[in-house]
Amino acid sequence: MSEYELVIIGGGIGGSALANVMARAGRSVLLLEKSEVYEDHVRGEWIAPWGVAEVKRLGLYDLLCEAGGHHVRQHITFDETLDPDMAKGSALPLNMFVEGVPGPLCIGHPHHCQTLFDAASAAGAEALRGVDVVEIETGAAPAVTFRHKGEERRVTARLIVGADGRQSAVRAAAGIKLEQEKPHHMFGGMLVENASGWDAEVQAIGTEGDFAFLAFPQGDGRIRIYGSYSLEERRRFAGPDGPQLFLDAFRMQCCPENEHIANGTPAGPLRSYFNINSWTEEPFADGAVLVGDAGGWTDPIIGLGLSITYRDVRIVSDLLKESDEWTPALFKPYAEERAERMRRLRFIAQITASLDAEFGEDARARRKSYFERAAADPALGSHAAGVMAGPEALPAEFFTEEHRSRVLEGHK
Repeated sequence: MSEYELVIIGGGIGGSALANVMARAGRSVLLLEKSEVYEDHVRGEWIAPWGVAEVKRLGLYDLLCEAGGHHVRQHITFDETLDPDMAKGSALPLNMFVEGVPGPLCIGHPHHCQTLFDAASAAGAEALRGVDVVEIETGAAPAVTFRHKGEERRVTARLIVGADGRQSAVRAAAGIKLEQEKPHHMFGGMLVENASGWDAEVQAIGTEGDFAFLAFPQGDGRIRIYGSYSLEERRRFAGPDGPQLFLDAFRMQCCPENEHIANGTPAGPLRSYFNINSWTEEPFADGAVLVGDAGGWTDPIIGLGLSITYRDVRIVSDLLKESDEWTPALFKPYAEERAERMRRLRFIAQITASLDAEFGEDARARRKSYFERAAADPALGSHAAGVMAGPEALPAEFFTEEHRSRVLEGHK
């Protein structure tokens, strides 16, 4: 074929999920993916309960569960200012945020991508791997020129979808501006196996000294671990000793169970990134629309990349199925919802980073004060509900400088 209704550039989670949904709806879809094999880029393995609800609405939940999706059911916050037993005694049940969702869903990113890509192909999308996109033409007559298996093709479409990640070529071709904040901290991650001593139903975070950790079990002794550390130490875990140094950073008095992680075996690369909040005011243009990271992302400290992507896919697919007028006006409700969603999530991420990813005596005192005050006034911890239940679950007055000042005692 040389004509399609949809050409989706990027066969990761967002692109493959959208291709699946639209192919099932009877639309002609071409899905183009650059890689031959999905690699571990150390991001996108945890779906918040509100994101799981979006997966269900897309009809993809059973597919992911059958592919090994693993629910975690409790959350524990550890900290150098808290007694470990007290922290464990305050474990938060994760089935309380979204009805019918037992907790966040974890699944390895490469396997997640491959599962969705194969499902898109099975649903009727033409799905190609090893594609080199040469040119993207947006506007009134969208078209894509690409090379595949030594041959060059030019195809036309009613709409081009940019699901091609943070360095989106579709975004650039459409002239859509990406807004970004300054980095706040470094964020690194790695997959660990042989950590069977860790409770597979418990996810945890914690801060001690100059390091903050996050741990999300995937079952069978595998855990995706992340760590926050200061920008000044950007090369702290560089070099051949980096993975072991990263594991050793998890040995914390505030969380004795971290020994199971520290004694585990690296099962993938260690990658570190600048944290960043980024967004687009209008994730669409004439002939193109963006989903997932192509349209901007939040600080990974709140782990909502997949949840954002699945909601993007659900809203865009609903709009495309409800109307045959695929003009820019169709995507204005999507842009409005996404802009407010991302604004709220930036706010939540900023508070989370200030509490969990700042170090030193002042930061320690701030966290201690926060934990004490939140015990008496649970509303101070509402940002956690925003992460789990979705930013729309919180009232508008939460997203104010007055509330930020209350939580952080004047710190910004």
